Amino acid sequence: MTVETHAGAFAGAARLIAAMAVSSTLSIAPAFAANLDGTVLGAGKPIARSTVTLWAGSAAAPKQLAQTQTDADGRFTVALPVTADALYLVANGGRPAASNDAGDNAAIGLLAALGSVPPSKIVINEFTTVASVWTHAQFIDGTAIKGQPLQLKIAAGNVPSFVDLTTGGWGATIQDPLNSGQTPTMANFATVADALAGCVVRVTTDACARLFEAAKGPAGAMPADTLTAAQAIARYPWYQPERVFALLEAFYPVPQGKTMRAVPYMPYLQVSPSAWVLPLKFDGGGYRAGGKAMFDADGNLWVGNNFTIGWQASDALWQGNATKFDPNGKPLSPITTGFTGGGMQGGTFGAAIDLKGNVWLSSYGSKSIAVFDKAGNPLTPPDGINFGGRLGLMQGIITAPNGDVWALGISKRQLLYFPKGDWNNGRIVCEGDSAEPCKSFTAPFHLAIDQQDRIWVSDSSLHVIRFPAAHPSKSVKFDVRSNNSGLNVDSRGNVWVTNRFGSGLLGMAHMVDMAVHLKTGGVLSASDYLTKTMSEQTGGSGSVTVLQPDGSQLPGSPFKGGGLPGPWAVVIDGNDNVWVSNFAMPASPIVQLCGVRTENCPPGFKTGDQISPPGGYVGGGLQLQTDIAIGPAGDVWAMNNWQDIDSCYPGATEALSTRCGGQGVVVFFGMAKPVRAPQIGPAKAY
Repeated sequence: MTVETHAGAFAGAARLIAAMAVSSTLSIAPAFAANLDGTVLGAGKPIARSTVTLWAGSAAAPKQLAQTQTDADGRFTVALPVTADALYLVANGGRPAASNDAGDNAAIGLLAALGSVPPSKIVINEFTTVASVWTHAQFIDGTAIKGQPLQLKIAAGNVPSFVDLTTGGWGATIQDPLNSGQTPTMANFATVADALAGCVVRVTTDACARLFEAAKGPAGAMPADTLTAAQAIARYPWYQPERVFALLEAFYPVPQGKTMRAVPYMPYLQVSPSAWVLPLKFDGGGYRAGGKAMFDADGNLWVGNNFTIGWQASDALWQGNATKFDPNGKPLSPITTGFTGGGMQGGTFGAAIDLKGNVWLSSYGSKSIAVFDKAGNPLTPPDGINFGGRLGLMQGIITAPNGDVWALGISKRQLLYFPKGDWNNGRIVCEGDSAEPCKSFTAPFHLAIDQQDRIWVSDSSLHVIRFPAAHPSKSVKFDVRSNNSGLNVDSRGNVWVTNRFGSGLLGMAHMVDMAVHLKTGGVLSASDYLTKTMSEQTGGSGSVTVLQPDGSQLPGSPFKGGGLPGPWAVVIDGNDNVWVSNFAMPASPIVQLCGVRTENCPPGFKTGDQISPPGGYVGGGLQLQTDIAIGPAGDVWAMNNWQDIDSCYPGATEALSTRCGGQGVVVFFGMAKPVRAPQIGPAKAY
């Protein structure tokens, strides 16, 4: 080949590259459209020479978009892309101005999750790190954030609830009246940030080594920097929490003659927490005494309420409406009334999303079922679905994978069937002693469908009933020896059932008393006895039974624990671990149990063991709960149902007469392996 040929080839290639560049410029927008100015701080002071990297998370490996280094004042600028989801910034290393030795610290790792719409200015510090790690706990590994678009959108949307990204200070929700002075969450949050800051600025020569040792999980590798230390704490919040708490004294002892620790972030804890959890409470949208809840395909939570805000709520009259929260806790339904109409009057433990995205909610007050569209518009008539007034008090509703909807009536022992979710062609399959499975019902409460298209019904009695969806009359009963309420099916077809009174002799005695109330006074009398009795129970009073697919009990069942004072609802997460709500003490806990896939449990745990602390996970303003739900981002939502038991019955003090209904939902962020929403059939992991 001649020299001229070489030259021609190079010239041609140059023209081709230039043409491609012009074509690209004309067909798509520039890769970067704006700059983001930020500051990296440690213990409130600049970190110089820190390497700041802009990433975009996705379902695949995250993509690095830009990288720069902070100046002497901790400032940096990075170019932002025109469009990108799940943006986040990681700051590694640098020289913190607050450090005693003023040297570079390779153990610095700080994070700020920005989402798809970053602010114009950003601070990266210990606060943004704690907020970003806890909300992304199910998706982060080192500096990599990986998840489905909806999941990462929800996780990033939760960050501002904890921190103001523009200042690095407190966010709006964590310091609002529901959270700041009512729960220990602010102190938990700030204490973790103080522990990280101790390493960032090396308050002692061995500060980082002590942080890493305190943060290390039961089977995890030793953290390498403050970012991985935060992740280790968030993944195992229940594991020896006193180790991190002890760093307060090690890093910030109270100076002689003083009374306060010289920490960079306040308020700090006075005593060790039972777990490093950061729950927040959200209210509004007409929420009052929420019953059953369901996530829709967009991650919004729908709840049917027992009562309406402002009423002198009474267990004898349920008149609540429907509430909708967005995935980040913002109420989307009207502030006081919620969504109304369509027969909605007093939501119960019946909520389902059908294959069209419509929301089905059962009612006590109207003795009917209401259906709303995605926007909250009622689709059913003003009196709801009531079959000409034939229905009694309604409870559980589910959508089967084939689109059929099934529902239960508790007071008249009814089973309802709506083929493909068509309420115009629905029918009452049976009621009372007309046919099975209703003949076997005592007070049917909730239901679930397994992988073999068999429906399991909790009966508020000593039994669980199972029947094939195709042949309801072919029912069988299984003895669980206790008053049951919630139930759910894991990936292997096992049925987890909550026993509200437990499975011991005292529980049996309560069952006898409750049966007398049911016989002499009906469902409402039995319900009053149930709630009053449960409100006095303490840790270990309840239990959870597990039935194998053939109906026999799983070895070791029923399972007990100090975090089960009055178990009500049970859900399965994407790891097949089990989460249980409690309707018992004024500040009831929620509980995490090891499921049947023990490889997804911490080392040494077996099926039924309590992963959460001995008393369960607490805080966040938890009250007496009914349902518990797991969102697409792994957030665990608990529905506060009642708060003042004495306010729920005649004779309540006037000043407390509106305080029967529970206040708000409590969200524990990033705690569970996510499941797909809406849940139709057994839970499915992403």
